[in-house]
Amino acid sequence: MLQRLLTEQVNPNTASIDAVPTAEVVRLINEEDRRVADSVTAELGPIATAVDAIVERLRNGGRLFYIGAGTSGRLGVLDASECPPTFHVPPDLVQGIIAGGELALSRATEASEDDPAAGVGDLSARGFTARDVLVGIAASGRTPYVLGAIDHARSLGAVTIGVSCTPDSELSRRAAIAIEPKPGPEVVAGSTRLKAGTATKLVLNMLTTASMIRLGHVYGNLMVNVQPTNGKLEDRAVRIIAAAAGVDSERAADLLAQSGRHVKTAILMARLRCTREEAAGRLAAHGGSIAAALGEPPRGA
Repeated sequence: MLQRLLTEQVNPNTASIDAVPTAEVVRLINEEDRRVADSVTAELGPIATAVDAIVERLRNGGRLFYIGAGTSGRLGVLDASECPPTFHVPPDLVQGIIAGGELALSRATEASEDDPAAGVGDLSARGFTARDVLVGIAASGRTPYVLGAIDHARSLGAVTIGVSCTPDSELSRRAAIAIEPKPGPEVVAGSTRLKAGTATKLVLNMLTTASMIRLGHVYGNLMVNVQPTNGKLEDRAVRIIAAAAGVDSERAADLLAQSGRHVKTAILMARLRCTREEAAGRLAAHGGSIAAALGEPPRGA
């Protein structure tokens, strides 16, 4: 069964990788990695469908959950953990669940991935409801832990999305939206942390980044929800205000201070030539969207 999976096949291009010079080893790895982006390109339609479904649920009080085992679980936890510092969203808005719990982030706990009931239990423990979205991640598309969680989420009426790297996978058949990048056999047979892991990371990047763009946390291509909590981020906040408001860095720094260190408010203060209170009120009235607060055409129409 396993040997028929695309992710488990032996790659003929790297059959002698252990016998070639180091420069050739890294060239072969790089050559195989080039195939990954193209495999994701083939799935842009389903990815966009998934993003729209995620945004609809998040706008209506839902949350986004990732669930996976091993490398897939770690990638989900990584992507979820980066959303609060990047987009200043609540820490429970995007959550990552990994088979075996926190210990599995740094230590293999392979047996835990074979229990579908454990997937259901871990999902239920987070208070998952029909309003939420579950993204099941499994390179092979057959991990019982993930399938159990997907089946449970589907039974509740939640949005279910499957991310796998093998064609017509069991996960794809059970999830409402199937995303199947197929980067092909790995450089080292069976090591799905390589091409399959890279393809998965690219997909997860798109799911959260595109969703946050649609939710108004990005203006133009500027990360306007940045929080200036250290020197590097304060410098970044000043540069973002300067670019979005069309002012110099000195004026941008003044606006950041006057706004209570809130980047979106500072931008509106400059663009609308208004007070902090007026800018904050206008932002609140338009769901935190700078474009909407400025009366610009709806984004993503």
